[in-house]
Amino acid sequence: MEKRSLARTGLDLSVLGFGASSIGAEFRPIDVPEALRCVHVAMDRGINYIDTAAYYGRGMSELMLGRVLPDIPRDSYILSTKLGRYAPQHFDFSARRVAESVDISLERMQLDHLDIVFCHDIEFVDLDQIVDETIPALRKEVEKGKVRFIGVSGYPMKIFTEMLQRADLDVVLSYNHYTLQNDMALSLVEPCREKNVGLINAAPFSARLLTSAPLPEWHKATAEVREVAAKAAGHCTERGTDIAKLALQYSIANQDFASCVTGSASPERVSQWCDWIEEPIDEQLVVEVKEILKPIHNWVYA
Repeated sequence: MEKRSLARTGLDLSVLGFGASSIGAEFRPIDVPEALRCVHVAMDRGINYIDTAAYYGRGMSELMLGRVLPDIPRDSYILSTKLGRYAPQHFDFSARRVAESVDISLERMQLDHLDIVFCHDIEFVDLDQIVDETIPALRKEVEKGKVRFIGVSGYPMKIFTEMLQRADLDVVLSYNHYTLQNDMALSLVEPCREKNVGLINAAPFSARLLTSAPLPEWHKATAEVREVAAKAAGHCTERGTDIAKLALQYSIANQDFASCVTGSASPERVSQWCDWIEEPIDEQLVVEVKEILKPIHNWVYA
């Protein structure tokens, strides 16, 4: 699988990254053996980047990885996790919790170091704390050798713009903002390049919006958004393909993003994604689908 350089880090990430939220039962009940097999399938198909978080499954995602990773050579994969968010309404970005969270993540996954640690969903807290307390605490973990690189993740674009100006970051992880429907993350390309900060994209399907599957109950899409997205999916079906395939190919094609992260607890689905990105993208269909999606271009969650 193609790999791309993650700016100043010197890390080379597979263009498709395995998101481990699903194997932590974050979205639905899982079959544990099947979920564990997803990691092996991902590795076997050439994926070398795994992303998780202390929040996913309230620790279950990291624990599941701890069942698999000890059997895989440590130098064959790059792993990122996240700290600061631990439950839907529980955030703690204090220096003390940073040190504790790093140690707990290492223990859960049975690792001696973490390649990347992100401050998770920082839009919910005062960014002054992230700049003045959390980032310096993470730098201490880098000095200890427990963490190699640090970054921030979240949803609104404005948090990245501010953090790139105020903090010394290695990596930025944005989700739902470089898809067939939303390209707002392109605004981060030049600022990241100027500061030699790595840029990772996640969620190419926009929480199933760009698939033929029913949306999850928690999805905040309006009636118009759902209707337009369904029309785009139907158009792809008429053309003999799946909009999810086009969505994944499209998000991965942009070389300004080192990797595109998505996850599943189905080994067959992970393998299917790897098949899809080996096929050429239908550029004409991209034009047609983007035209259909134009009424909801850059729609974001309120």
